[in-house]
Amino acid sequence: MFGTYLLRELANRRKQTTIIAIGMALAIALVVVLNAVSAGVREAQSRVLESIYGVGTDLTVTGTFEPGEGGTGPQTFTFGRDDGETAEGTTELSQSRLVTARGSVAMDASTIETVASVDGVASAAGTLSLENMTFSGAMPAASDDGEVTQDMVAPAVPGTGGADGAGGSEFGVDTFSVEGVDSVEVGPLSATELVDGRMLEDSDAGAPVAVLDQTYASSEDLAVGDTVTIAGEEFEVVGIVASATADAATASDAYIPLDVAQELADLDDQVTTVYVQADSASSVDAVSTALESELPDATVSTQADLASNVSGSLSTASTLIANLGAWLSLLVLAAAFLLAILFTISGVTRRTREFGTLKAIGWSNGRIVRQVAGESLVQGLLGGALGIALGFAAVLAINLAAPSLTAGESPLGGLVGPSGPMTETAAETTVTLSASVTPIVLLLAVGLAVLGGLLAGAFGGWRAARLRPAEALRSVA
Repeated sequence: MFGTYLLRELANRRKQTTIIAIGMALAIALVVVLNAVSAGVREAQSRVLESIYGVGTDLTVTGTFEPGEGGTGPQTFTFGRDDGETAEGTTELSQSRLVTARGSVAMDASTIETVASVDGVASAAGTLSLENMTFSGAMPAASDDGEVTQDMVAPAVPGTGGADGAGGSEFGVDTFSVEGVDSVEVGPLSATELVDGRMLEDSDAGAPVAVLDQTYASSEDLAVGDTVTIAGEEFEVVGIVASATADAATASDAYIPLDVAQELADLDDQVTTVYVQADSASSVDAVSTALESELPDATVSTQADLASNVSGSLSTASTLIANLGAWLSLLVLAAAFLLAILFTISGVTRRTREFGTLKAIGWSNGRIVRQVAGESLVQGLLGGALGIALGFAAVLAINLAAPSLTAGESPLGGLVGPSGPMTETAAETTVTLSASVTPIVLLLAVGLAVLGGLLAGAFGGWRAARLRPAEALRSVA
């Protein structure tokens, strides 16, 4: 009886049912799309952070960065009279130097032991972020009587001329990033996958071996078994790696044993970053607090800290969803619920004769309320089903369009980036947005549909329950 009457009344009021269902559908579809895009942005952000932080890394500890402190700074390359090779009146000069990466601050390697001793820390590994700078070029050779000296100090600026600006002098600077590492399990190498050769091993300590990033190796036409020059020393390439995430870049162009990097950079027992893995995800905040207490002069960062400082269109999308998206969803849902309530109350008012007559033949207020609420609930569920379908269609369209987002690291001292703490010169990464609908989103959509129907039914039922049989008689008359 209840179901038959409900379906008949919905069929008789197709216009009202359609309007309420469409309003609910549009609101729920918007919620589905915004939640799916939000999940996609979070996933894209995590892909960027994986390449920066390292898979399995929960926190990083870096030296506190102050403007003007650390980094390469103005570098000088000094050449003596007998340096370089002279041929046909031109002297070819070249010099390499391994310096601390821009924005990085070196700290004592004992920090690793301090970090490892903190409760909740499963493992810790140190790295030394460096830049290999090679200054090279050609200048006219000195005369035989030595009146023109070759002694010169040249700034590290590409395209700079000789010391006296003599014609024919031409110099340039080539740089690439180098990371000294002592662990493959924790740190930047944990965010890579082996393409060729092998990874660095514990037995490589003190050995001139290197693992190269695939992009850098391709650009320099290097392969496993070749040699790469770092700080004037020849290193055998033993492996090629690529980012474990296709959309992100690796943290460095070259990886060498930590002790070798320290020796070549003249930074014995120094590191720039300590990567930390916590016992569990739930203990990250406690470990962060403990590390800040143990190392008051260092900067402790979590993935959440780093995520909040990702810049570019990825950050813009995240901010848009977090701010505008949330408010827009609430406003549209409120409008849809209000529309459903108003139409339901209006429908109940137009059914005064019907409900008054039903009361006159013995229907109780509770039965009438259940009837109105049931009709509203079905209308809400119809809107929910349509909204989910529209939401899926919109998400599919977004994924087919595959919009790309850019992500970089905002200049903020102390947060680790691809080559140490974040700087304005950090590389930009492009990621593809892939919106995904999770079961939680579907449950949310169904819940909103039920809520909208119940709210409309509650108000409509309250209005119907107040009707008196006498009103039906007056309307008949």
